[in-house]
Amino acid sequence: MYAIVEIAGQQFKVEKERKVYVHRLPQEEGADVTFEKVLLVDNEGVISIGAPVVEGAKVTATVLKHLKGDKVIVFKKKRRKGYKKKNGHRQYLTQIQITEVLA
Repeated sequence: MYAIVEIAGQQFKVEKERKVYVHRLPQEEGADVTFEKVLLVDNEGVISIGAPVVEGAKVTATVLKHLKGDKVIVFKKKRRKGYKKKNGHRQYLTQIQITEVLA
């Protein structure tokens, strides 16, 4: 059984016991989180598609830890103009583990 759920503006395919990295959530580590925006549920081949969400379906998860992602280098250059700009970025992430998927 899996579901497609919207978490912090992004869509993820989740299953029970799967660990997922999402954008930083305001909950503390060890807290339980419930996501109501379930867009699709597949229950052993029976697919329920929401318009826009599946009624009564929800996904619960536990916040494992907060961390920062890998560094991404942003480099801008305009040739023959002497313009170069180098920047780095590390995204704040939260690792969650899916506890259950309720249809």
